[in-house]
Amino acid sequence: MTAAATSSTSPFLKNTWYVAAASHEVTDQPLGRQICNEHLVFFRDQNQAIAVLEDFCPHRGAPLSLGRVCEGKLVCGYHGLEMGCDGKTVAMPGQRVRGFPAIRRFPEVERYGFIWVWPGDADLADADAIPQQAWADNPEWAYGGGHYHIQCDYRLMIDNLMDLTHETYVHASSIGQKEIDETPCKTTVEGQKVVTSRFINHIEAPPFWRMALRGNGLADDVPVDRWQICRFTPPSHVMIEVGVAHAGHGGYDAPPEHKVSSIVVDFITPETDTSIHYFWGMARHFQPQNAELTDSIRAGQGKIFSEDLEILERQQRNLLAHPERALLMLNIDAGGVQSRKIIETLIASEKAAENSASK
Repeated sequence: MTAAATSSTSPFLKNTWYVAAASHEVTDQPLGRQICNEHLVFFRDQNQAIAVLEDFCPHRGAPLSLGRVCEGKLVCGYHGLEMGCDGKTVAMPGQRVRGFPAIRRFPEVERYGFIWVWPGDADLADADAIPQQAWADNPEWAYGGGHYHIQCDYRLMIDNLMDLTHETYVHASSIGQKEIDETPCKTTVEGQKVVTSRFINHIEAPPFWRMALRGNGLADDVPVDRWQICRFTPPSHVMIEVGVAHAGHGGYDAPPEHKVSSIVVDFITPETDTSIHYFWGMARHFQPQNAELTDSIRAGQGKIFSEDLEILERQQRNLLAHPERALLMLNIDAGGVQSRKIIETLIASEKAAENSASK
């Protein structure tokens, strides 16, 4: 398998939950967004509940996202056709349209500050399958993040996050340091989860982590122990436990008063075969009430991930220009390779189930 490998079927799962938007993105106007090659429109009804429909007016095919929301109904911006949250036509000025065919409604759940969408078979959608996030809605944690639209295959971002060796080079001014290169990582597979971990002892904290230490009232000029534990779960979520502790206090297991620890939150949602919506953030388990610190960390993370964006988009262009070229695989690539194997197995199972159902 290579990072450039493609499949004759869709390269992503559809019978699963993806983060499609942050809750604050859907206000009093419709939001159009493409998820897994499906054009969707998001809006809120009169009770502020989310509805997600295909972005297609049944009258003349105009995008409903170009319209407006009025009294909980979605009004097409072309001829004023009104759609209900269930995808059925409600009314149109001067016309009788009750017999119009309904458009597709997609299962949705608003949870953890995000809107989750199921782009596949609606009958299979189960809200309990949305992965639990221990840091969300928890007063002991603070969260800050953002959204990037990136022109790359979603699997390239998974590769990137499951191999943090690139930090030494891509993020040299913030979180990178040569000791990452010098410390081997370990990759394990636990069912449908892949875990890649690296523990680095008695080093100088890089700039980002010095800032975090100061934010927690800790000295930033003493040796630290550092950890990176990357956890991939299908379809494309990567949660990374990161942190530093003053050396000699137990590293990852150090008491809270000697460390700063966080979870880098990465929800990677395919837009098309070669573009993604990337919802990034950091859930912080120290000084949760410090809004200024949250803003500083968000700004620092935003810069770090913008550096990844440039690398990934240019990597994608190279791969598209040279589809015949196989890429090399090293031991540091194990996390991404194992994650891709799980994705491929699940896609094959999904396709087999679809073929069986169609017979």
